[in-house]
Amino acid sequence: MPSSIPRPLVRLNQSFIFIFATGFVFFSHWLFLLIPLIAGLMGLLLYFNPVLKLGKKFLKKPLNQYIPEDADQQNFNQKIAVSLLTISFIAHMFSIEWLAITAAVLVALASFIAILGFCIGCFVRFQWKQYQYRRSQHS
Repeated sequence: MPSSIPRPLVRLNQSFIFIFATGFVFFSHWLFLLIPLIAGLMGLLLYFNPVLKLGKKFLKKPLNQYIPEDADQQNFNQKIAVSLLTISFIAHMFSIEWLAITAAVLVALASFIAILGFCIGCFVRFQWKQYQYRRSQHS
């Protein structure tokens, strides 16, 4: 796995997740959850995200000329998104619509806020790392 991912590809992935999660909220069709879920799982398990792979073809400059985003952080964020999409998908399959919609809205909001410039997953990971550090200092 690379140590960084060009920012345009990260924004593309965030936009992709936002569009599909929002599509599910409005249209309540399971494919809107399954498509980003499969892409996210492929990225996590196979290190092949089809959204990033396709997006890479449209970049005009060499990858190292874009602002880099930390790959480990993006992997953490993807785990959160995939977890919530999985919850949403399973809840929808079992007709627990309030949970399906809530999880999809959380994913959509997080991805939209990240597009605007504040990464909620980054904040959560930073707080977790701080907690681990403080705990290690007390032991």
